[in-house]
Amino acid sequence: MGKVQLREICHARSGDKGNTANIGLIVYDEQHYELIKREVTAERVKVFFKGTVKGEVERYELPRMGALNFVLHQALDGGSTRTLSFDVCGKALSSVLLSLIIETSV
Repeated sequence: MGKVQLREICHARSGDKGNTANIGLIVYDEQHYELIKREVTAERVKVFFKGTVKGEVERYELPRMGALNFVLHQALDGGSTRTLSFDVCGKALSSVLLSLIIETSV
């Protein structure tokens, strides 16, 4: 079995609205879409961000774009106007997710 860090096959963007962060994970090559769809589940993202994301994680599939969109509830310590966190808008969360290592074959 091989392993790959997401940053090798994807790029990502993130943003926020209140206490909710949003991460878009987009493959560089469409051949990797099924791989990330299989390996990067909402549950896995929730576990990966344990301690940061206190609410649910929802995943939306965008196959025509080769992307997954994750909505992370209660992820920003109250939101940008309430938190003392360094990353008040969740912009760094996409970079952090790109460090996740996944299996390339099962």
